[in-house]
Amino acid sequence: MISLIVARSKNNVIGKNGNIPWKIKGEQRQFRELTTGNVVIMGRKSYEEIGRPLPNRMNIVVSTTTEYQGDNLVSAKSLEDALLLAKGQDVYIAGGYGLFKEALSLVDKMYITEVELIVEDGDTFFPEFDVAEFDVMIGETFGEEVKYTRTYYTRKK
Repeated sequence: MISLIVARSKNNVIGKNGNIPWKIKGEQRQFRELTTGNVVIMGRKSYEEIGRPLPNRMNIVVSTTTEYQGDNLVSAKSLEDALLLAKGQDVYIAGGYGLFKEALSLVDKMYITEVELIVEDGDTFFPEFDVAEFDVMIGETFGEEVKYTRTYYTRKK
């Protein structure tokens, strides 16, 4: 199964100055729970923001300029190559914008956390997609100071 996992603001921002523009206690728990034991595919900039391979999962970094090798860490030149490396395993596309845009036509599921913030000066946005291609389930809302809602998109057959 190919899934996409992202958090975005009310105005569709996913990044600002190379970073996630919020720190909300508990918001990343779903990411950890879903991706642990599976494959995470991310772009070079996303990987560099994290700064290390995520533990207890295979990390595949898509980059045409940099090679990564290590424990649970490999490189691929394209999303297609990364998916071949992950063959037969559950895959989570974890950003950034370019990989999200390319993966939208391939994903079976999307786990989108809707963060109740407007990020005025964001510089990276989640790409537009046709919601009609998916069954949408609104999940629970969490957060004390900043609310966020889990939304699940499953591609219609």
